[in-house]
Amino acid sequence: MIIAQHIYQDGKWTCSSDKNKYNINNFQLAYVFGSVSLLENENRFEEIKNLYPNADIITSSTSGEIAGDQILEHSIVVTGIYFEKTTIKSVQKNLRNYNSSFNLGKELFEELNKEGLAGIFLISDGQLINGSELADGLNNQNNRFVPITGGLAGDYANFNRTVTSLNDIPKEGNVIATGFYGKDLLVSHDHYGGWDEFGRERVVTRSEKNVLYEIDGQSALSLYKEYLGTYAKELPLSALMFPLSVNIEDKRGKLVRTILSIDEENNTMTFAGNIPEGSTVRLMKANFEKLINGAYKAAERSTELMNGLKPQLSILISCVGRKLVLKQRVAEEIEAAHSALGKETVITGFYSNGELSPIKAGDNCELHNQTLTITSFIEL
Repeated sequence: MIIAQHIYQDGKWTCSSDKNKYNINNFQLAYVFGSVSLLENENRFEEIKNLYPNADIITSSTSGEIAGDQILEHSIVVTGIYFEKTTIKSVQKNLRNYNSSFNLGKELFEELNKEGLAGIFLISDGQLINGSELADGLNNQNNRFVPITGGLAGDYANFNRTVTSLNDIPKEGNVIATGFYGKDLLVSHDHYGGWDEFGRERVVTRSEKNVLYEIDGQSALSLYKEYLGTYAKELPLSALMFPLSVNIEDKRGKLVRTILSIDEENNTMTFAGNIPEGSTVRLMKANFEKLINGAYKAAERSTELMNGLKPQLSILISCVGRKLVLKQRVAEEIEAAHSALGKETVITGFYSNGELSPIKAGDNCELHNQTLTITSFIEL
């Protein structure tokens, strides 16, 4: 595997790789992470196509871009990959052609589920897609528990519109999945939250998919505001600092859910993932040291799936809520992960509206919020 990385910032491109060590025409895949305005610029797209003329170009808007130990804003980070022994297939679907995110995810997996499938990495619209249903659709026929990871696009905590694409200028509603095929590729993954639960456990008594109406028979929004106190005036943005821990009966671990929007008229909260009736929830708050140390633990555990080998490429997807909470310390979580992965590992990634990863190795894919996920690759 050969990896190259280009960054567009302040009106110019820079390359952190030695161009003399590879033939750019051989690269099969390029991940492009950047701000909405830059990604929708036709000139930037043409420049990226010229950088990687024969690669599948997969684009996602973000709430901040990751390149090595750097966290950038209003930039474009392009990571090109040449696989020496692995074949890939990339597929794009748009939500407007489906009656549910579940059916979109189901069809994506069916199209990629071919002999030799070693893993799937997915980039999704972060506003229109129901991430929980998308994950359920991907899992529907994944009987071999092929690892499925990825993330939902971001837009700097505006929660307005996100854009993604395959080989085109990005648009809303797209979901792109890449299948990796071959016995010589190892794909590992892990995730970690690092938030502390507080308050008593409560039961969801009324919800509809990702819209929460009532907890313990009371208005969920009113109860949430009561807990937040002075922070309630800053909703929905302040909700990123106080996500919900959700315990769902048929899951093998707790999931974290964060608010996308609130509806004062109907007294409801809309979350980035589903919160089923009958599940139990607790409020959470930030623990700075656990957030940062958790990044190291996730990276360390991900290398254990590679029998201690250091990955050649790691894609880090972290929730925008973590970025807003950590503020000036945000770089520490990426530095911690990098130190565990190894300094020779090329790192790319972004801050997202949601993260996709199994809870444990050998599990189904789940939607996470307020979590750092790591997907790592190495060709043997």
